[in-house]
Amino acid sequence: MNPADEKLWATLVHIGGIFFSFIPALLGYLLLKDKGPFVRAHTATALNFQLTMLIASVVGGILTIVIIGIFILAAVGVLVIVFSIIAAIKANQGQPYTYPMSIKFVS
Repeated sequence: MNPADEKLWATLVHIGGIFFSFIPALLGYLLLKDKGPFVRAHTATALNFQLTMLIASVVGGILTIVIIGIFILAAVGVLVIVFSIIAAIKANQGQPYTYPMSIKFVS
């Protein structure tokens, strides 16, 4: 895969996370991880972040019983939008990016 295609797919995986949670990152990781080191690094990073946010969303959903979960869910929504946009910009520029507050599930 040429570098322009790698940048495009990495950008799309990050943006897809805003709308479809972990699904684009998982599909990108499974289908594109052997296509190049740049796209592999970005899809793995996106998948780690989206899985971390999925866990936080489940915890927030459970904690809505005691009201604090509403704030957790709101924070998760804002974090996903902001950090995914930053990651997409970095991917489009051809730069590496690591999401803050992300548990490393895959590498």
